[in-house]
This record gives sequence, C-alpha cells and structure tokens, in this order.
Amino acid sequence: MFAIIGLGNPGKKYADTRHNAGWQILDSLSGKLKWSSSKHSPISYCWKDINGQSIELVKPTTFMNKSGLAIGHLVKKHQLKPQDLIVVHDDKDLPLGKLRIQINHGAAGHNGVKSIIEHLKSTNFIRVRIGIQSDETENTPAEKLVLQKFSKKEKLILKKVINQANEAIKMIIEKGLNKAMSKFN
Repeated sequence: MFAIIGLGNPGKKYADTRHNAGWQILDSLSGKLKWSSSKHSPISYCWKDINGQSIELVKPTTFMNKSGLAIGHLVKKHQLKPQDLIVVHDDKDLPLGKLRIQINHGAAGHNGVKSIIEHLKSTNFIRVRIGIQSDETENTPAEKLVLQKFSKKEKLILKKVINQANEAIKMIIEKGLNKAMSKFN
C-alpha cells in the first residue's frame, strides 16, 4: 500500500502559500473526493483508487515543522515502511514549474521533511519536490518566500506543474519509481 502525503500548513492564512504546494497537489489529485479527519489523528485523509490500488491521500494537520508527528501516526496505524510513502512538498531550491522525484536524500533545509526523517529515522521514502522559486522571488529570504502567495502569472505555471505532479505520482504507483524518475527528472 502507498500513502501519498502532501505537506503544508493548516489554516486559511496559509492556503495559497508556496509552502502549501503539497496540499494543492493533493487537492487536485483527490478531485471531488471528500476529506475526512479524526480528533484522534493529526491528519486529514481520503482514499483514491489508482490503477486498482486503494491509496490513502494524507495532509498532516500539524504545522510544517511537526509533519513527522502526523506521518509517524500514519505509519504506525497502517504498519507502513518508509518506502511506502510518497511525500509531496515545495522546494525553494527548484525553479517554479520544475519537479524532481527522489528517494534516500536529506532534508536540504526543508523543516517538514526534516521532521519526517527524524520521526521515521529514515530517508528511504519517495519525495516529489515542487519548485517554488521564480524571477519575482529570487532575492527573498527563505522564511518569507515559503509564506508568500503565488502571483497570477505564477499560478499559471503552478497549475501546469500540479498536473505534471499528478501524472508523476500515478506513474510511480502504476509503473514504478525508476520509470517515473526517468520521465520526470
């Protein structure tokens, strides 16, 4: 079983920020599916059939730097291994419109990924990194950049990469990580 986790921050204030690119991709991937939550779990979730497999889509409801708490709960609940996880998140080191798929890499300064690595005690999970840096933001400090909203022009580029990320995720599940990496990296 795969679980697809989109990283972001809870609350209306953060909804359209660059740090919530992971949530935006999961919202697109889930389509009209209804998201559920439980007071006993720090996640919002829904189930989607992809290639005949039931896949749990998950949004941690913790703040970004506590994402590992939510993922730890998920892993324990379903007895998942790190390699069963596909974590989708923003990346300030990639240009807007680019995505990269990887496994077994460090956090590279991303606090959500750092928290997941600390809780799993592993880097052996799949990551779909979504670029959020643009010409408009190149001199913006990281802590301000991730909380900025996308401009109208940037939203057009983001829409394309969201569709591309959905294709990449489906390919990882249907044809495997290596095929997806060779097509999208």
